[in-house]
Formats: sequence, structure tokens, C-alpha cells
Amino acid sequence: MATSVDDALPRHHEATRSEKLVITASSLGTVFEWYDFYLYGLLTTIIAAQFLTGLNPTTSFIMALLVFAAGFIVRPFGALVFGRIGDMVGRRYTFIITLLVMGLSTFLVGCLPTYKTAGVAAPILLVVLRMFQGLALGGEYGGAATYVAEHAPEGKRGFYTSWIQITATAGLAMALLIVITVRSPVTGVGEEAFKAWGWRVPYLLSGLFLAVGLWLRLKLHESPVFKKMKAEGTASKAPLTEAFGQWKNLRIVLIAFFGAIAGQAVIWYTGQLYALFFLEKMLKVDGLTANMLTITALLLGTPFFLFFGWLSDKIGRKPIILTGCALATLTLFPVFHALTNAANPALARALASAPVTVTADPGECSSQFDPVGQNKFDTTSCDIVKNALAKAGVNYENVKAAPGTLATITIGGKQFTAPDPRQVSGDARKKAIAAFTAQVVGAPAVPAKGSDPAKPAVTGELAKVGYPTKADPAAMNKPLVVALLFYLVLLVTMVYGPIAAMLVELFPSRIRYTSMSLPYHIGNGWLGGLLPAIGFAMVAANGNIYHGFWYPVVVAAATLVFGLIFLPETFRRNVDG
Repeated sequence: MATSVDDALPRHHEATRSEKLVITASSLGTVFEWYDFYLYGLLTTIIAAQFLTGLNPTTSFIMALLVFAAGFIVRPFGALVFGRIGDMVGRRYTFIITLLVMGLSTFLVGCLPTYKTAGVAAPILLVVLRMFQGLALGGEYGGAATYVAEHAPEGKRGFYTSWIQITATAGLAMALLIVITVRSPVTGVGEEAFKAWGWRVPYLLSGLFLAVGLWLRLKLHESPVFKKMKAEGTASKAPLTEAFGQWKNLRIVLIAFFGAIAGQAVIWYTGQLYALFFLEKMLKVDGLTANMLTITALLLGTPFFLFFGWLSDKIGRKPIILTGCALATLTLFPVFHALTNAANPALARALASAPVTVTADPGECSSQFDPVGQNKFDTTSCDIVKNALAKAGVNYENVKAAPGTLATITIGGKQFTAPDPRQVSGDARKKAIAAFTAQVVGAPAVPAKGSDPAKPAVTGELAKVGYPTKADPAAMNKPLVVALLFYLVLLVTMVYGPIAAMLVELFPSRIRYTSMSLPYHIGNGWLGGLLPAIGFAMVAANGNIYHGFWYPVVVAAATLVFGLIFLPETFRRNVDG
């Protein structure tokens, strides 16, 4: 077996030049992959307008959701495919392939013809490329984490792999910064040009990032642990069967998932993506301001990935990860309440002084989350009330009424009764609903037709009692918003910083790539990646803007309990076997 200078070094030593190259090449390549993956999420509306214009509104909306979800859904399959290759062929070769697949897929999105020029082929190609992105990311993370960990000296594995953990946040921040820069009229092409063609620029830049990442990774050598396995003939011939078909290994997979990954996944997506969504959708902060506040918090929090990775080498992985889960369980609700007060104080005052209550027969109320666009929400009085509030993005509480009772809405002590759709139909029903909605929510001014005078805007009761239509930047406490977002990122660094090292240490080297990749991507691709959509659906169904946080709180709490009982400590384990 060929040896290198590093092979003769003691397991406790300062990082060598080649080890620094391993960290740099692995981390930078993974940053580029996360950048590529998150671009679609940031540009969903614009890309949908370019690729789904020939479809009816309902189909367009469904396709936009499917395209976004495709990348998350296929990540576990990428973990299976590339994990098997990584355990049989090698770590280095596998994540060179994943970088190529991700980089080329993203670059090609920037080259795709739009629906206007290619018809239905355009959205089909977009979905295919998005799925390739998900497959590549499913193979990337496990390979990069395994490769770095197997190069790390004893006692520094947490710190070394924490550089890989930075990459997801860094990739998101990088995508945000480039989109904002290109979109800005001062430094980029401007909003209108960006919507027309400038959206392609961030995608085309991935070609440059691919070249840099590939150049770095081609300089790398195979992991010493894998070389040793190949030389001794101990590499697995059937890693999938061995990892998931044998109870002794499957048991570890389940413990890793329920005792660490599940909580880590929901905390990561709550602290970074759902927090951004909450600012924009619930607190009505404009998109550019929300992006800038989020980027600031991400940049401030990123060094703590390294800190908690380093700390896990000293005190262990388990206490840091589970402390993060405990803090999330206890503080997510108060933190987001505080975020409301800081980002939109007018909304916070209205919620306190003029709470909104809906009194209705539960049997008449349907969920206001309607992904297929078929429900008009006009057949029951409850749906009429809740639909008006959902469109206005207003928080409300539910009170049960007797069957057959018309739904009412109480705003700061003043009650309004919804029209009875059973008594009117057709245009009369539409007019009644419009009048009720204008009374409660308000209505915009209607332009004049011919010689008729324009109808003025109608101020609804919600506006009269102080509910704002958007957050006032002048009233916003931006330092406090950044501090709260920073705290959420800090929770992310606690659960995410040490977890790569823990996953590597949990599994034997012969099936490590496969075993750690699948549960990680099921957790982060499905449980975490779909969290914003699930959270929004919970809010839409319940009416309370904070209701969606029960999802991450319950999952984090369950992970805490399960992890305390079953999750072993791993930081002193040898990863060579």
C-alpha cells in the first residue's frame, strides 16, 4: 500500500498542509453545492413565472411546489446511490462525481429555454435538473464529512468536520448575497431586468464555482481509512444490505435518526429558513430587509459551528447536541414572540390590545391551506370568515359554537357576523362576501369606469384598531431582530456543529458512507426540508401565526428524550475500524 508523510504522523498533531487542503477542498466544494441547491428556493416565484406561464394557475402552483420539493424528496435516494459507491469505490471519487452532477445541473438551469420558447419541455427539464441536484446533495454531505473525519487526527475530529458543517449556512448566505447583488439596481441589473433574464446570472456563476471546486478536489488523495480497507480486503461488498439489513447496524441508524438527526433537522430549518419565512409572511417585513437581517445573523453565527465542533472534542458530542434540542424546546415560542415585538411592534400592540376571535361551528370549518386551489371558501360562514383573515395574514383564536350557528369574528370587542351562504347564491353571494371582507379587512380603491367616479378605498376594522398591512422599517428594532435571529443560528450551530463527527464515529468504516448518509438526508431532506410548508399548513389550519412552531418543538423534545436514553457518546472512539 502506498504511504504518505501524513501516514507516519501521530494521531495527535498540528494540521499538515495536506490536511488543510482536505478541509479546504471538501468544505469549499460543499459550500458551492449548497449554494446551487438553495438558489431555487430564493428564486421560486421568478422561475415559476418563466417556466410555468403556459399552465393554468392551479397547475402552475402545483408544479412550482413539486419542482421545489423534488430536490428534497430525492436526497435520501442520492444518499443510497452515492453512499454505496463511496463505500465500494472510494470517498474521493464519489464526491468528485457529486460536485460534477450538482455544478452541471445548476449551470444548465441557467441555460434552459423558457416555456415561451420550448413549451412544456421547459418545466419538465427544470424538474429533472432539480432532481439531479437533490441526488448530488444526497451523496455530497456523507462523502465530505466521512472524508474529512477519516483524515482528522484523534482529538480534533469535531473541529475538522465542523468546517463541513459551516457549508450549509455559508451556501445559503452566499446565494442570498449574490441574488441581492445581481438584483440591486445599484450593483446589478435591476429588478425588472433580473426578472426577465438576470435570474440566470447566479445559476451561470455556478459554472465558475464548479471549476474551482473540481480543481481543488482533483488535488486530493483517497482517505487513509479507505486505502487501508482496500489493502486489507475488508471493504464491504454489499454496503446497503450490511447497513440496513442487519439489526446491529440498523439499530445504530435508528438511534442516530431519532436521538440526534431529527432534532437537528427541525432546528436547522426553523432557525434559518422558517425564520426568514416568518419575517416576510407573518410579520410583513419586506423581502430585502428580511434577507439583510438574516444574512447579518448568519455571518455573526457562523464561527460558532467551529466553536461547538472544537468544544465537542473536549466534552463530547452528545451534551452539546442535546442541550441545543433542550434550548429549542424551551425557547422557540418566546423567541418568536419577541421577534414579533421587535420586527413589527404595531402588529404586536394590535395582537395584545385588539385580539381577533373566530366563533364558529367546527364542522363547517375547512383548512385554509389549499395547495390545489379548488376550494373557494364560500360555502360556509366559517370558511368565509377564516378566508378573509388568512388573506390578510391575521392571527386569530378559535371558539367553538353550536352546530348551525353563523360564524362571527370579534375584533377588540366588536363583533361581526358572516353572511349566510345558504341564503344567497351566485352574484348575490359574491357581493355579500365582498362587503363583509371590506368591513373586516378593508378593500382597495376601484378605478373609475368611463364617467363614473372611482370608488374610494375602504378601511376595514382591522386597520382601524391598529393592524398594519406591512412592517414599518422606522419602528423596527433591527439590533434586537438581529440578536434574536443570531440566537436561533446559535442553536443551529449547537446541534449541527458536532453532528458530522458523531455520525462518522457511530458507524464502522466499511459501511460508514452509506449508513450515515441515508438517515441524515431523510431527516434533513424530508423532516427538515419540508418544515416551512408543514408549518405554514399548520398556521393556515389553526389561525395562530405561532402554531407552526409546535412541529419543531415537539420533534426537538422527542429527540432530547430519546437521545438521553439511547444515544451513546462517541468522541473518544477510533474511526479506523
